[in-house]
Amino acid sequence: MQISIVIPAYNEEKTIAQVLDQVLTKVNHLGEIIVIDDGSTDKTGEICQQFVYDHPKVHYFLQPRNMGKTEALKEGFKRSTAEIVIVQDADLEYDPLEINDVVAPILEGKADVVLGSRFLVRRASRSLYFRHFMANKFITFLSNLFTDLNLTDVETCYKAFRGEIIRNMIITSRRFGFEVEVVAKVAKLKCRVFEVPISYYGRSYEEGKKIGFKDGWMALFYILKYNLFTSKKASFKKL
Repeated sequence: MQISIVIPAYNEEKTIAQVLDQVLTKVNHLGEIIVIDDGSTDKTGEICQQFVYDHPKVHYFLQPRNMGKTEALKEGFKRSTAEIVIVQDADLEYDPLEINDVVAPILEGKADVVLGSRFLVRRASRSLYFRHFMANKFITFLSNLFTDLNLTDVETCYKAFRGEIIRNMIITSRRFGFEVEVVAKVAKLKCRVFEVPISYYGRSYEEGKKIGFKDGWMALFYILKYNLFTSKKASFKKL
């Protein structure tokens, strides 16, 4: 089985080269890297295009304007071709080496979807923003309440899927709403969901962090929308 790695990027000229280098050298079973540039105004595109020229597994696509992380992911999933699809942020908050750990339960035939949790047994973690930590805990609790899953980190970047699951999903949220939407819809399938521990090297807002408290409120809205008011039939193209 091979892996499609989808990387949404917006103005990440400081880190995108490191991310691509690490993915290319650290990830086993690599099939393709799909970078979706969400309308960057810096040199992100130039850097990515050089990687496309040097590495046939790297593919770069530019969105017509800044449309948000969820729209970038949707485009990446649509273009993916491998049996496993995983999300990798472009900011180095997550270590690409650990992609191997996240996808392992799928490769072993034990799981259909795997989340990398920052709150299981921590390997390494930068300490930042207690309010973000508590908000994530509450959002995860509320998500679990409706999905009947026992996840510890619903807002994690590292989400890996069997390709047919994520390519079949109808995704309609905006900005960072993808995180809770996809968990709600995966739960409707009653598929095998695993969590594995991962490291986390969070950025401060001064270093480029983009998610804010408005996104936290929207996450609560999306939890209710996709768990209570969206049917399984409306969540997937085919059942």
